[in-house]
Amino acid sequence: MTVLSFDEQGVEVIYEGTEFRLEKDLIEEAVRKDYPDVTDHEVLQMVEDDPSLSGEPRRIKEILD
Repeated sequence: MTVLSFDEQGVEVIYEGTEFRLEKDLIEEAVRKDYPDVTDHEVLQMVEDDPSLSGEPRRIKEILD
C-alpha cells in the first residue's frame, strides 16, 4: 500500500517500505498543472505503475483545506 501525505510544499510518500518526498515543482512539471489543482490520483500514478484508483479524485487544495 502506498501512503501519500500532502503539505504546501510537496508530498511525503511511503511506497513498498521506502519513504521519499516529491517536491511541489517536480509534481507541477510532471503533471503540467499548478500544484493545488493536481489530484491525489495523479500523484499516485506518478509513484505506482498500475495503481488501484478508488473513489473520487481529490485536488490537493481540497485536501489541504
